[in-house]
Amino acid sequence: MSHDHDHGTMPMPMSPDSMYNNSMNMNDMAMHMNFFWGKDVVVLFDGWPNGRLGMYILALAFVFLLAVAVEILAAVPIKPRMRPLSGGLLQAAVYAVRMALAYLIMLSVMSFNVGIFIVAVAGHAVGCFIVKYRAIAAVYMAANDAPKV
Repeated sequence: MSHDHDHGTMPMPMSPDSMYNNSMNMNDMAMHMNFFWGKDVVVLFDGWPNGRLGMYILALAFVFLLAVAVEILAAVPIKPRMRPLSGGLLQAAVYAVRMALAYLIMLSVMSFNVGIFIVAVAGHAVGCFIVKYRAIAAVYMAANDAPKV
């Protein structure tokens, strides 16, 4: 009876150059292991933004809008006259979309690019502001529309 098991190949140790730069090079793909500045980053899709400034700015805007959307979707109200099944399905669908967007943001931030990190946090803050502003404005309007006794 043989107890030999194939455990696959052992990972190659990092080269001294990659250890010095805190990045790993796997088949000519640099993977940063710490935060860095710059437009030379891969965000979500292979080859995007591909080191082009315009595409990097587009990636920043995309991550920002994803973060805003996550915060707004977190505050979707429950309609009082919905049937339980349809209401539950609608809430579950909104939750699924919100989680998918949140995971896309997380994967973007895992690029370790400082610009991506900043716009993700800023997007969450702006989204939170929008949600809270609308809630406070609704309470304020209701309080001011109430008849004075």
